[in-house]
Amino acid sequence: MATQPTWKPHTEPGKLSAKDRKELPDSAFAFPNQRKAPLTNASHVQNALARFDQVQDVTDAERDLAFANIQKAAEHYGVHVEEKSWHELGQKPHTKNPAH
Repeated sequence: MATQPTWKPHTEPGKLSAKDRKELPDSAFAFPNQRKAPLTNASHVQNALARFDQVQDVTDAERDLAFANIQKAAEHYGVHVEEKSWHELGQKPHTKNPAH
């Protein structure tokens, strides 16, 4: 059974300040319990994919949820995600990151 995402759109223009990030609801993050990887625009979705393997101290279940959240946010912001599972993410994700 697929993990149901908890992500909900919360669009913030531009970069998030520390204050802005603190005010985001948990549902705006890929990892809501840890409040890691905000997903407030397409760039944040791409960064969450690129840095997915760098998130530490999370369980496989939390990674399942985070990937489901990223997929839902990617669909909302029009980001194409080639990976079908978080297990495919690693040092060189297939999805393009314009930061590189």
